[in-house]
Amino acid sequence: MSVKAVASDKTVQEAAMSLTASKKLEESPAIDEEQEMLLHEEERLSADLAQFLSNPSLKAALADGSLDLTSYSSTVEQELHELETQCIDVYRSKKEEISMLRKELESCDAVLAALQEMLLGFQADLGGLSGDIRNLQEKSRSLGIQLRNRRQAESGLKKFLDHIVIAPNLVHAICRGPVNDTFLKCVQDLNRIQKDIHDETPQDWSCGEAPSRTVAGNEMQEHVQKLRLVAVSRIRDYFLLQMGFLRSPQTNVRMIQVHGLLKYALLQDFLEETSPEIASEIYKVYVESMGKTLYSLFRTYQAQLLQLDSCNTKGATRQDVIAIEDSALRDALTSKAKRRIDSFTLGNRANDVLEELSFRPILAHVALAEEKSYPYEMLFRSLVVHLTDAVTNEYVFSRQFFRRDAFQQLFSATLGLLLEQLENYLFGCHDALALLLMIKITHVQSRILQARHVDSLHSFFDKVASLLWPRLKAIMDLHLRSIKSANAQKLGGVDLHAHYVSRRYAEFTCSILAILHKGQKDSQVLKSQMSPRINVRKADVRTSASKDIVIISNQNKSEIFTSVDAVPGGKNSKTSAGDMLLADLDTMQDEVISLLERLADKHATNKKRIVFLINNLDQIVCIFQERRVVGKELNRFIELLMTQRELFVEEELLTSFSKMIAFVQQTESHVNANASTAESINPQVVEVLIREFSSNWKGAIEQINRNVLSYFSNFRNGMEILKQVLTQLLLYYTRFQDIIRKVWRNRQPAFCKDLVSTAIILAEIKKHALVI
Repeated sequence: MSVKAVASDKTVQEAAMSLTASKKLEESPAIDEEQEMLLHEEERLSADLAQFLSNPSLKAALADGSLDLTSYSSTVEQELHELETQCIDVYRSKKEEISMLRKELESCDAVLAALQEMLLGFQADLGGLSGDIRNLQEKSRSLGIQLRNRRQAESGLKKFLDHIVIAPNLVHAICRGPVNDTFLKCVQDLNRIQKDIHDETPQDWSCGEAPSRTVAGNEMQEHVQKLRLVAVSRIRDYFLLQMGFLRSPQTNVRMIQVHGLLKYALLQDFLEETSPEIASEIYKVYVESMGKTLYSLFRTYQAQLLQLDSCNTKGATRQDVIAIEDSALRDALTSKAKRRIDSFTLGNRANDVLEELSFRPILAHVALAEEKSYPYEMLFRSLVVHLTDAVTNEYVFSRQFFRRDAFQQLFSATLGLLLEQLENYLFGCHDALALLLMIKITHVQSRILQARHVDSLHSFFDKVASLLWPRLKAIMDLHLRSIKSANAQKLGGVDLHAHYVSRRYAEFTCSILAILHKGQKDSQVLKSQMSPRINVRKADVRTSASKDIVIISNQNKSEIFTSVDAVPGGKNSKTSAGDMLLADLDTMQDEVISLLERLADKHATNKKRIVFLINNLDQIVCIFQERRVVGKELNRFIELLMTQRELFVEEELLTSFSKMIAFVQQTESHVNANASTAESINPQVVEVLIREFSSNWKGAIEQINRNVLSYFSNFRNGMEILKQVLTQLLLYYTRFQDIIRKVWRNRQPAFCKDLVSTAIILAEIKKHALVI
């Protein structure tokens, strides 16, 4: 490596070290100049040594000692001198370029100086702006605090004003606006302001002060009171106008109540609080107006219903009793095709009246236009249902609007009208079924009201029951007297066929029992509201699947009416009207049986008396079975019928086989007890009996068959009796043969060959019994 290269590298290293040293000096300006110079020299020396040692040839020469430092130093200095000369020559050759570079550097320095001056100006301006920004920030913070404070003050003041100040639109709505939802809201706001300005307790919205003690609160009290009086006057005028509409004819009362009064029930509360006198006036006006309206409506409706009453021309009369006299019966039959509702046969009357739980009242004007007619119990039910709905409606309205019950003032005149009309009807009523149906209607409607939790009509229903039950009792007594006083002469004589009295009695009794069960069924529908006294067991009541006819057991028929009030005026409150009715039915049954026996005694022979009783008892049993009513009444008649059939069987057999029957009855016990021989029995008598029987038995059976068919109008009953007679005949003949076999057990006499075989008789009996 040449000396020049080494010198060049050394120069470069020195420049680098000088830059490093200058940086260090900049970084550590606190060092002393001497220390800095020493440090600089040390660093320079270290760099030179490192550069020198980095040359391998020099390092090797120093290692073997062949390098002469003096000659080497002179060589280096010479090379440096040559380099310096070359550098000067290069500088001279480039002097124009260097001069231009210097000018450019000076120009750049001037530009940079101007730029520095401009930046310094900008810096000064930015310094001023930052101050302004700080000032603006301080002002903004101050204004924000002021705004927040003012908003808090505004909110508090607004709450205070809202509680005590009356808005202009509120004043206008109350003084001049129509009574509508806006008016109602304004009255509520006014009432709230009234309470606020009279409040004696400190409130947060009044800054912890009592509103009544503030200046604004005291000033507003007089203004609010005046406006409340204006509101009271306007509300009074509005309510009086609406209640005037109630008195207008053909007015939809419910629409006025709902949309004209109930909608503004809070205004009535406002009157009660502000002016109790005006509120009381409104109540009295409503009670008077609505009471007259209800009275007029029910009077008109009742008058229209009475025009639909089919009982005016077709109702039962005093002559319509079970044991009606023959002359009265003929008069009734001459016009019965054109008039008369049957007061003994129930038909569909109970279904029409008691089955339809969703029954709607009859539209009287429509029914009149269609020229319809109804039995009185239907009209009564329509009237009671209408009354029940009206009472429920008024009860709910009064509770919601006046906060009290106004039943007595509203309905006293109407209920008096209905009771008066009912009394007038009962004076001429002789239809026990209609009365019992009306009692059940009253009972069902009372249960409905209990389910609605409305007890206003309880006393009315008690009065209705106190009118209906005695009248029903009077009619039952009338029937009983007719049966007790009846005889063959009054009833137009008797024959072998069933008497009309037995049919009328059976129809009447079945109808009464059917109505009782219908009432029981309605009580089961309302069982959630039933009285604890009612105790009807399901096992004792069975309902037919094919018809709405009842089967009532013996044990609990007396329980059906246990929820009905005791007999009015009775001394024993435990005896219900229903129990008395059932007792009357028992008495009537005894009297009817006694009457049938008296009528039977009019026949000359015992056989005809028995036939008469069988026909009547069979007719009663058949009617009970057709109506599907069973119980102790039916059981008693069946027992009597069976007894009379047995008597008839004996009487009929005695007509043709009296000798054989007498022989069997006299001889059988004696033979069984003593085991007598043939000597104890007269063979000639037995032979005569055998020959008579073998020659006459077929003709006798034919005669029995003809007698049975002629005696009994009920074919099935006749066939049952014929079967029973022939069976008994076969039984007697079998016993007759047994006596012969026992007496002549070893050797039977020759006349025994004439005995008719039991199989032959049985075959003949089957011929007559095939139709059974």
